[in-house]
Amino acid sequence: MGAEVYVAGVGMTKFGKSTESLPELMVEAAFKAMGDANIHTIDYVFIGVMSVEEFTGESNFAALITDRLGLSGVPSSRVETASSTGSAVFESAFYAVASGYHKNVLIIAGEKMTHLPTARTTKILAEAIEQNERNHGASMPALAAMITQKYQQEARLSTEQMQSVLAKVAIKNHYNGSLNPYAQFRKVVSEEDYFASRWVSFPLRTYDCAPITDGAVAVVLTAEKKRIRVSGLGHATDTLAVRHRDSFTSFRSTRLAAQQAYNMAKINPQDISVAEVHDAFTPFEIIGTEDLGFFPPQQGWKALGKGLTSIKGKIPINPSGGLKARGHPVGASGLAQIAEVVWQLRGELEPSRQVQGARIGLSQNIGGLANNNLVTILERTDSYRPVPVYWQSLFDPGNTETKEISEQAPAANYGTLETFTTLYTTPEGVPSPLTLGFVRTNDQKMILARARQENLKIGQRVQLEREGDLFYFREGSFTGWMQERIGRWLSRVFVPPNAKEGKS
Repeated sequence: MGAEVYVAGVGMTKFGKSTESLPELMVEAAFKAMGDANIHTIDYVFIGVMSVEEFTGESNFAALITDRLGLSGVPSSRVETASSTGSAVFESAFYAVASGYHKNVLIIAGEKMTHLPTARTTKILAEAIEQNERNHGASMPALAAMITQKYQQEARLSTEQMQSVLAKVAIKNHYNGSLNPYAQFRKVVSEEDYFASRWVSFPLRTYDCAPITDGAVAVVLTAEKKRIRVSGLGHATDTLAVRHRDSFTSFRSTRLAAQQAYNMAKINPQDISVAEVHDAFTPFEIIGTEDLGFFPPQQGWKALGKGLTSIKGKIPINPSGGLKARGHPVGASGLAQIAEVVWQLRGELEPSRQVQGARIGLSQNIGGLANNNLVTILERTDSYRPVPVYWQSLFDPGNTETKEISEQAPAANYGTLETFTTLYTTPEGVPSPLTLGFVRTNDQKMILARARQENLKIGQRVQLEREGDLFYFREGSFTGWMQERIGRWLSRVFVPPNAKEGKS
């Protein structure tokens, strides 16, 4: 274990639509953080941006920012892990200080997004998706919507119940955002407002999706003892393709990262006072609270309904308003989560949004579609926290085994519809609306396909057709399905003698 690392200062710009350039936003945040830290000698600058080349057309960005800060000569590097970039750049800076090579390190993360058309921004964000799924027209909202449909089925919720759960997340986080002076949205949202909002990708509405945002955040880390210590870090990945995962409704990368962070900090989920959970989509907050061990699987929605995740609840989740209301400048969101946890632990916020007695805080940041996730744990240093000699983790990450991935095309022409969505806000160049579904074929391969019909239902038997690189599906006849199964059985039973001997 290296040296202890402390948070010396934080700074943030107002999130939302800004007339300032990205460098201007990042410089503003940096000077705020250095002023808060009362540190002006910086040994290293770490920059976090996700898609600056696509969004603003700029490159060599780390050098550009140090130049704008008047820190020419100070080493600088850029870190990127899609939408978890803010936490990943914090992780890199942590290790720079923990190694003992650097005393004071400046971290700046940001993104400038609002100047582009929505379809263009959607396409840029979709570039983080695996190519085959992206080619079928999948966007982040589409994949999140299919995950939501599957969660609804596994939790045995009706469509009305699931909609009510999603509404509660949006309403809670918009209320929290109304109290946050940095938030993009500071308006309280009612149930009527939620249900009046348009569909983005069924069953997700506008109020279920984080907005397009401009903003920047900065943090100064130091080896000198301060009020807030970095006590736990975890970082894990999962398959880029959603179809290759064992579960649609639990993120393996979060569970692994949480296990690492809890073990490093030597705490358990029940020790957390406050958490910022990645809610780019409202169902991800529910799944996140389960994957972090706050609630059992398929029980997070019940805890929400009981008020356990409100600011005054047992485990306050997203008191900042989350990505949903504070805003989501993709490269900066993870660092914004960390800044909120710092403020909460310092106890310096307005009473209306201050979590009373907060001592240990956690942030969970999702990269891409949950395939590069980080968990960060911070705690106050003004009181001694004894760790038992035989401390043992109570956190069970569940099944974390990897499986062999096959990219071979399915041999079967029939399968079962696992989950689906109709996407109304499609990426640039993709027709709208577009209905997509994950289909498990009879030979147990999972594929993403476009639908040729309406009135779909999870568990439905479907027939697959291939056109070029794309798959399509429609309701399959029972007769056709049986003929395929019988044919496959016969091919296994009646193998030609030469084939058995490996002869031609």
